[in-house]
Amino acid sequence: MDSALIEVSRTILRRFDMRSKALRFSCAVAGLLLSAFISTSAYSADVIKLRYAMWMPPTHKMSVVVDQWCKEVEKRTEGRVKVTPYFGGTLAAPQLVYDGLLKEAFDLGQTALAYNTGRFPFSEILDYPLGYRDARQATALDIAFTAKFKPQLKEFEDVKMLYFFAPGATLIHTRKVISSVEDIKGMRIKGSGLNLKALEVLGAVPSTITMAETYDALQKGMLDGVLQFTETLQTFRFGEVLKCTVTDHGISTAPVQYVAMNKKKWESLPKDIQLIIEKINEEWVPKTVDELMAMDKEAYEFLKKQGHTIMAVSKEQEAKTAEKMKPVLDIYVQAMKAKNLPGDEAL
Repeated sequence: MDSALIEVSRTILRRFDMRSKALRFSCAVAGLLLSAFISTSAYSADVIKLRYAMWMPPTHKMSVVVDQWCKEVEKRTEGRVKVTPYFGGTLAAPQLVYDGLLKEAFDLGQTALAYNTGRFPFSEILDYPLGYRDARQATALDIAFTAKFKPQLKEFEDVKMLYFFAPGATLIHTRKVISSVEDIKGMRIKGSGLNLKALEVLGAVPSTITMAETYDALQKGMLDGVLQFTETLQTFRFGEVLKCTVTDHGISTAPVQYVAMNKKKWESLPKDIQLIIEKINEEWVPKTVDELMAMDKEAYEFLKKQGHTIMAVSKEQEAKTAEKMKPVLDIYVQAMKAKNLPGDEAL
C-alpha cells in the first residue's frame, strides 16, 4: 500500500512539474510578445510623420524627384522620419500651398512664387524677363540672390524655406507658325505671374487660365499660344496642339520654385534630423536641375518628331526684345524704392 501511494504521489508530481513548465513557457512567450508589442508601439510613437503637398501629377518627373526625396529622408534618418507625398493637388492647389503651410494643413510643400504674386515682392525680380537660358543658369541666380540679399528676405520668415530652383526658360509657343515674338501682337497667350507684363509689352492678350485648363483651351482655339517652359509641351501634351516655338530668350522668365516647411514643425525636429534634411536638400538642388535639363532636351527631341517648327532668332533680335522688357523691369525698381528696398541693386 505504501509503495502504491508513493508511486501515485510521484505521478502527480511529474504531471504538476510538466504543467509548471508549460505555464512557465506560456508566460515566457506572452512576455516576449508583450515586449515586442511595447517596442513596436514605442517605435511607432517615435516616428515623425510628415505630409508633403505636391501639385503636379504623380507621373510628372518632378513628382518622381519629390518621391525620391521623401524616401531619402526616411533612409538617412533610419526610419525616424517618414514623409508621405500627396500628388496632383490632393492637399492643396499650387496657389494655396503657402497658406496651407501657415495654417498647418500639412507639413511641407512645393510651389512657385508666381502663384502668390505680391507676397514676396523683393524676390519677384527673379520672375521677371531677365533673358534666362536654362534651368542651371536660372537656379544658380536664385541661389546667389537669396545668399546676397538674405537681410532683405524677411518675406520668407513665416515658413522654413528648404530650397529653391527654377525649371528653366519660358519661351513663346504658338498654334500657328510665326517668325518672331513680335508676331504675337493681338494673340491670346497664356502666362502666369509677372510674365503677364512681358506679354502686354509685346501687345499680346495675356490669359491667366490654369495649367489644367490650358490643353483644352488650346485645342478649342480659345488660346493662341503659351509663354511656358518647353518641357510642358511634352509633359502637359501642349505640343500636340502647338506648332511653333520661338527661341527668343529676350522675353524669357524662369519662375522660382521652392520647397518649404511649416516653421513650427521644422523647429520641433531634433537638431540631427534638421542637419540630415539640410544635407539632402543641398544634394537635391543639382539633382532636380539635372532632371529639368534632361526634360527640356527630351522635349525638343519630342517636338522635332512631331514636325514642330523651332524658330531660331538672332542675337540682335533677342537684344531688341530685351530692350522692350526694360519698362517692365523699371516697374519693379520703382515698386521696391517705395518700400525702401534696394530694387536697383537687385536688378
